[in-house]
Amino acid sequence: MSLVTVFTSFSPAEAQLIHSRLEASHFHAVVMHELSALSIDGYSMAAGGIRVQVPEEEASDARELLNAPEPPPESGTSDP
Repeated sequence: MSLVTVFTSFSPAEAQLIHSRLEASHFHAVVMHELSALSIDGYSMAAGGIRVQVPEEEASDARELLNAPEPPPESGTSDP
């Protein structure tokens, strides 16, 4: 199984958010280089960032999901 990068970030939090979004949509996402970026100052920049990857056969659909506009958040209250 070959993995393809669908998102790159210098922020571990942002990478994990994208990872969660993909997993919630049933993609098999993994985050690469996150621990190294957290352990070694400047590693994330030198390595080209923290990568969110999916299997090659899911890459096109995953990119489509990530490029689609996010729906507005649902309101927990209703107006009378």
